[in-house]
Amino acid sequence: MTSIQQIEPSTPLIAERHPARTVTVGLLTAVFVILAPFVIGTAGGNYWVRVLDFAMLYVMLALGLNVVVGFAGLLDLGYIAFYAVGAYTAALLSSPHLSSQFEWIAHLAPGGLHVPFWIIVPCAMAVAAFFGVILGAPTLRLRGDYLAIVTLGFGEIVRIFLNNLDRPANITNGPKGITGIDPIHVGDFSLSQTHSLFGLTFPSVYAYYYVFVLCALFVIWVCTRLQHSRIGRAWAAIREDEIAAKAMGINTRDVKLLAFAMGASFGGLSGSMFGMFQGFVSPESFTLPESIVVLAAVVLGGMGHIPGVILGAVLLAVLPEFLRSTMGPLQHLIFGHEVVDTEVIRQLVYALAMVLIMLYRSEGLWPSPKHEDKIAKIAKRSNKKPVRA
Repeated sequence: MTSIQQIEPSTPLIAERHPARTVTVGLLTAVFVILAPFVIGTAGGNYWVRVLDFAMLYVMLALGLNVVVGFAGLLDLGYIAFYAVGAYTAALLSSPHLSSQFEWIAHLAPGGLHVPFWIIVPCAMAVAAFFGVILGAPTLRLRGDYLAIVTLGFGEIVRIFLNNLDRPANITNGPKGITGIDPIHVGDFSLSQTHSLFGLTFPSVYAYYYVFVLCALFVIWVCTRLQHSRIGRAWAAIREDEIAAKAMGINTRDVKLLAFAMGASFGGLSGSMFGMFQGFVSPESFTLPESIVVLAAVVLGGMGHIPGVILGAVLLAVLPEFLRSTMGPLQHLIFGHEVVDTEVIRQLVYALAMVLIMLYRSEGLWPSPKHEDKIAKIAKRSNKKPVRA
């Protein structure tokens, strides 16, 4: 006979919530996020705040890729292409480049288009989503390695196009890239300038950090809502067994296209922020290794688990720069001089860390809790005694 835990019907089949603990953790996290640039900037200078800025961009990228890989189970090795599409959309809409190359645009906007950023961002997301559908439509029947090969090719095709669309009509300026991209600004208030508030000085990297945090929070909110919606459950069904999902009446074609479009739109959002932050974009910023890093952030953090993906993105953004800045001084401290090139050691330690994580934490640093663990926890906390069946 088996022992069945008696649970009242009103008991929810999810992990028991602790409102007080949740509020406390939320407040501490909010305080940390708000104070992070000041603490890190005071300790390490603006360079490390800039690293934080890029960490937020990686968070948006990783969450977008997590929609495709983690939620829907569709392996995408060319995700960085959507990052590039968003960056170039922002560059073309907020720089003098098009006006300098096309007379009819120069007549309409002699000094360049200089579209406001609140129009650029949704445009970048929409264009990236369109490219996501273009990628998704011909790959609907592909899975696994075949899908990975096609998406890998798509990422390289986009980069090659960006490299060569400088003739016969100069659209992307080829490998030289596009310069003179407007920073994020509202009227005369520009994030590229240093500002003061309540006696505190905000260099541009601080201001961009808070904008990127707001964008990341928006992406987190959307991803959370999607994950717990009917669409999210459909993605999970496709991830586990596409044939069974079809048998249950799920329109797998539309649901998969939606996953590609939603994931791509977040990549476009991050790319537009990157373009306006840097003031310059070129095809060399969107290579295959960048796609691999974003995918590694999703896998190492924990596929399908939003907090884990955020952790993975932050670690993979900060760890390389930390190793770059410490390996040289460490060698001088131990040996008195640099024995091995700092970049070689950085890449070696970086790769070794990822191998060890995959060996000992194969599901990621912060994987999704299993359903059976949730139910077991509920049963353990229940005061009811087991009933023999």
